[in-house]
Amino acid sequence: MLVLLPPSEGKATGGSRSPLDLGALSLPELGEARAEVLDELVSLCSGDETKAAEVLGLSEGLRGEVAKNAALREAGTRPAGEIYTGVLYDALGLATLPTAARRRAGRSLLVFSGLWGAVRIGDRIPSYRCSMGVKLPGLGALGTYWRNRTPMAEVIPQAAGRGLVLDLRSAAYAAAWKPKGAFAERTATVRVLQSKIVNGVEKRSVVSHFNKATKGRMVRDLLTAGVAPSGPGELVEALRGLGYAVEAAAPERAGQTWGLDVVVTEL
Repeated sequence: MLVLLPPSEGKATGGSRSPLDLGALSLPELGEARAEVLDELVSLCSGDETKAAEVLGLSEGLRGEVAKNAALREAGTRPAGEIYTGVLYDALGLATLPTAARRRAGRSLLVFSGLWGAVRIGDRIPSYRCSMGVKLPGLGALGTYWRNRTPMAEVIPQAAGRGLVLDLRSAAYAAAWKPKGAFAERTATVRVLQSKIVNGVEKRSVVSHFNKATKGRMVRDLLTAGVAPSGPGELVEALRGLGYAVEAAAPERAGQTWGLDVVVTEL
């Protein structure tokens, strides 16, 4: 099973004195594209700070991120699983997973990124600020940039092999790679819905905090249980066995993904 995750806006700082080594990252086929995005980002952030902050969508309180980006090549690094923080990653709790589950996480989790394309949680990267929605002056919208790069279209199916793909990315990061053909039919996308009873009638809505926390907890439970569903149908049964209320919609025609709704009432 390959699990596709979004990154987090907030990221841990600090790290070892070892600087970034692009050649050591997983999915080396993305190396040339990573170097191109890194060069553009560092160049942007080494110039006019106001322009860089505008391009990156940074508030006044986040202006310090510009200088951090400018120094990415010399900055200390940490495993990506430690760099990414936030609601989803707090619920996932990589650091507290049992040993066997941590090994599964290293093999199964792939985090999409505007800067790196996609990395595994063991890849050592510096803290940075560059979302998939950014339009870099020399490259344009990063979602489109990554989607149009041939290596991205090749390496994700290679990483998945013949197994299931559990796609938990947000819309911005899903734009960087979209499953196609028969591959799409063994891909499951997940939507988390909060259920409330209002005047005796059930109302369902998408709430960001519930969405992120539930996805993180769900991945943690799958890794801890050691389940290895071979397809979306088996994934549905596995999640129900773990106590999740799941409603599944199989593809209506060839080349479409499965849609899974996970219904929650509280965290």
